[in-house]
Amino acid sequence: MSEPRRVLITGAAKRIGRVIAIELHKRGFDVAIHYDTSRTEAEEAARECGGAPLFQADLTHVDEIRRLFADVRERFGLLDCLVNNAARFTRIDALDISEADWDSIHNVNLKAVFFCCQEAARQMRERGHGRIVNVSSLGGIRPWAEHVHYCASKAGVIMLTRALAKALAPGITVNSVAPGVIPFNDVDARVQKMIDATPMQRAGSPEEIADAVHFFLTGPDFVTGQVLAVDGGLNER
Repeated sequence: MSEPRRVLITGAAKRIGRVIAIELHKRGFDVAIHYDTSRTEAEEAARECGGAPLFQADLTHVDEIRRLFADVRERFGLLDCLVNNAARFTRIDALDISEADWDSIHNVNLKAVFFCCQEAARQMRERGHGRIVNVSSLGGIRPWAEHVHYCASKAGVIMLTRALAKALAPGITVNSVAPGVIPFNDVDARVQKMIDATPMQRAGSPEEIADAVHFFLTGPDFVTGQVLAVDGGLNER
């Protein structure tokens, strides 16, 4: 990479998003960190990224998304890359999912992803190029009985990725990384069962997700509309 590329990572204060931000910073990217309520964690992530700029926004509101990208443009510059990582995850019996439950998941996991892509693409077209990576999930590929609303949102992200890859070509690539089991907390019996079913016989690491994101941000621009499952082969079982 001849010069640093400007990349915004949504939901970069904690967990996978934080690791993606840190790893991209290590690899020469100029990183911008988005957060909603986790200010302290975002500040810590920013320090690990060499004093990266912070941008706060509630992604459930489109006007907040538009303000976010206007702030990024003014303080950080036109984006070369976007990583849509921010997401919500809840476990609810299908017959107990309320309208509020459904909207809470879809407003962040799907609606926000689209409008972030839209705003980023407008900046990228001014630059004449761009890369977008949407973090989906193995749950968007395989059905999980107690996560119907989540699975639907992540399946939507996958189809959104494919459709936008056509809509934004040829200047902008749009791809998706679908993590498998990437635990951050204590592993319960349900998660351990998924790990045991994984052909690689282990859980994945957030650094491995960051590696996949990095590939899409730096690899051939002839690769677009693709979904890369980083799941140790679990999807093949």
